[in-house]
Amino acid sequence: MTDIEDAADAIRAGELVVYPTETVYGLGADALDADAVERAFEAKGRPRSNPMSLGVPDVETAAKYVDPTEREREFMREFLPGPVTVVCERRPEVPDVLTAGKDRVGVRVPDHELALELLEAVAPTPITATSANVSGRASVLRADDLDDEIRDAVAAALNGGETAGTESTVVDVSAGTIHRRGAMADEIEAWLDEH
Repeated sequence: MTDIEDAADAIRAGELVVYPTETVYGLGADALDADAVERAFEAKGRPRSNPMSLGVPDVETAAKYVDPTEREREFMREFLPGPVTVVCERRPEVPDVLTAGKDRVGVRVPDHELALELLEAVAPTPITATSANVSGRASVLRADDLDDEIRDAVAAALNGGETAGTESTVVDVSAGTIHRRGAMADEIEAWLDEH
């Protein structure tokens, strides 16, 4: 397995990296590099119509790539870092390939030491925040369980032991909609009802 600096160098070089989060293992690429994002889609066999999120080390960095409303900022301050993907309006720097041409993008600030170290090492560049599995297969909870296709496609893999296994909850705070129920979904729903 790899250390943080090797993984960060791989991302800077446009290559793919596997990294642990508090939910499942993620597949990281420079989220601003359309070619690198394309490689992530290819490795996963993911339809290009299914957008990927971007990962950053903190809410301040997220604000360089998204234009959150005040309500979204309040939500982010409450739940990030954490197992939540917050859908916000993207800024022009975010490539169409990441968002499937949509004007909104998911933002993820994982609550995991290794993931945050990697994100800080490549900051302010965001990385893709998508599960490190072939589309349609189970999410990966241990680095040793990576699909062969993913293992062959990545330049580096960070081993953070076993992850919790519950996917992040994907929420559009502006619309008050949960797109995917995952970790903390009940708390998020309660917050949306109260704010």
